[in-house]
Amino acid sequence: MADAAAKRGPRGDLTQGPIGKTLLAFALPTLASSILQSLNGSINSIWIGRFLGERALASTFNANMVMFLLMAFVFGFGMAATVLIGQAWGRKDVDGARRVMGSAVGGFLPVALAIAVIGWIASPALLRLLAMPPDAMPLALSYLRVIFTAMPAILLLVLMMMALRGSGDALTPMWFMILAVVLDAGLNPVFILGLGPAPELGISGSALATVIANYVSLGALVIYIYAKDLPLRLKGKELRYLKPDPKLIGAIVRKGLPMGLQMIVVSSSAVATVGLVNREGVDTTAAFGVAMQLWTYLQMPAMALGAAVSAMAAQNIGAGQWDRVGRITRSGILYTFAITGILVLVLAVSDRPALALFLGSKSPALPIAEHIQILATWSFLLFGVTMILFGTVRANGAVVGPLVILAVGLYPVRFGFALGAYPWLGADALWLSFPVSSLANMAMAIGFYRYGGWRKARMMPPPGVDEAIEEAEGLTEPGGRINPAG
Repeated sequence: MADAAAKRGPRGDLTQGPIGKTLLAFALPTLASSILQSLNGSINSIWIGRFLGERALASTFNANMVMFLLMAFVFGFGMAATVLIGQAWGRKDVDGARRVMGSAVGGFLPVALAIAVIGWIASPALLRLLAMPPDAMPLALSYLRVIFTAMPAILLLVLMMMALRGSGDALTPMWFMILAVVLDAGLNPVFILGLGPAPELGISGSALATVIANYVSLGALVIYIYAKDLPLRLKGKELRYLKPDPKLIGAIVRKGLPMGLQMIVVSSSAVATVGLVNREGVDTTAAFGVAMQLWTYLQMPAMALGAAVSAMAAQNIGAGQWDRVGRITRSGILYTFAITGILVLVLAVSDRPALALFLGSKSPALPIAEHIQILATWSFLLFGVTMILFGTVRANGAVVGPLVILAVGLYPVRFGFALGAYPWLGADALWLSFPVSSLANMAMAIGFYRYGGWRKARMMPPPGVDEAIEEAEGLTEPGGRINPAG
């Protein structure tokens, strides 16, 4: 007999209803989650900086660089699983979505555990690779080793949240992101200072707060999924799906690796840009650092809408509704342009007080930061269009094209312009390289969207004859009951 979730039909159906309203409603919780994550990092930095000083802050910055590189790959695999689940959801194939969920969790749990063990052992070598200053090495090592024990929870939490978004549920991940952020930010001073019965652990206390927050949030999410009988839960015989399916794992790795590499390309480009900026002196470096702080929030609408477009397009591709895919893309571009445009205008009007929050009203870096904002901030309008187009093509498994476009735009174009124009423009060449590379990326993304053949891509190969017969006759499987042939 079909289970209750299948009888009700898939929740989070993004293949019906008004496109613009549905897209915005789906994107807003994802945007809220992104803002919360960034605020969590900012709050924790404030605790560490105020209570433990600059060396501790530098230590956590370097340790978090290591964590970001690991999270980049998880993002790629999570995005691949999201697309597979979204396409299954679009076909009304609940069982297919559960198979992906099971393989993703079962496949990456041992990987997460291995990362925790290897990371603990290799932490000193990783920090030496980052050229960690010797006087900050003990603090960074203490922090990083504790953080590595949180990796299984962090990686699984991210994976499960992205999978839920693939099934059209953006609210559940937001609530449990709120739980993790509140616990992490609230417990930081408790364990850093040893408030109440808690031990005084210093920088390790900050890492311990992150460990507790993520394990509690992961456990609460699993309990909630089963208590509410959410469609992606596995019960009874479905628990065998936790044994990774080689075909599904192959698809997730094959498509997830290029998406993870996209994040590596972006982060490595930022590090290389900082290296060029450092040559301009301390004031310019400080000004650029503050500008990047504000840009983190400025790019969030495009990232959230890009993720929403990808999930929504994946479901409609699975349902064969290609006319809606094009309309989803257009709506995403319009929303991104509107929201990002408003933020750019607000920042243009109030950039001095916003920058002064970080630098102080009399800082010599303040006018430099204002100048950087004028030259570069508007480029996030172009960045938004690129993210929407990438979200759409990724929804059908086209992941290599966006990787190549980003690599070309962020390396030969950006650094070619920055270095080539520097003799004439000076430091302005660095700031103008942002709109130049964004324009190049957008032009290439538009070309790929229109002529790249991404509509013919597949996340998974079509089933063979035996598999097709098995699926058609799968009367005992929920997917077979709600997805009749013909």
